[in-house]
Amino acid sequence: MKFSLLLATLLSISLLFAADVDTTEDYQAYTTPQLDFDEEMPSSDNENQLSQNTTLHVSVIGQGVSPMNTVSPAQAYALAKRAAIADGYRMIAEKVKGVYVEGQDTIKNMMVKRSTVRTYINATVRNANIVETSFKDGLCEVEMEIVLSYAQLR
Repeated sequence: MKFSLLLATLLSISLLFAADVDTTEDYQAYTTPQLDFDEEMPSSDNENQLSQNTTLHVSVIGQGVSPMNTVSPAQAYALAKRAAIADGYRMIAEKVKGVYVEGQDTIKNMMVKRSTVRTYINATVRNANIVETSFKDGLCEVEMEIVLSYAQLR
């Protein structure tokens, strides 16, 4: 009885992991930064490669939420905008430099006891411009862009 219950549990867990359901498609489409090239680049396996005759535009939308315990609406706006700018910088750094991902699972008695994923970035972002700022219902969205040229990255 215990063996069949354990087998049924393992099968249901494996079915959950094996399910081909993409629930993050809308989220990724909204938060993934878009890359635009000024000049037409030759098509190859490395389409996002920066050459001497091109510039690369990285455009992102950072989001920040105002805290509930603010003294005034101006303070709420300022804090949300600051958080949105920091999020925008993070997204630019992720796109330009990449993200380090570390994962660790602790398994005991054939069950996942603890699972952790840590991501971090090591980058410096300069000359990022704020294109547009909007604030509605405590959410601040800041559109930021950076223009990279070949000479800057050498």
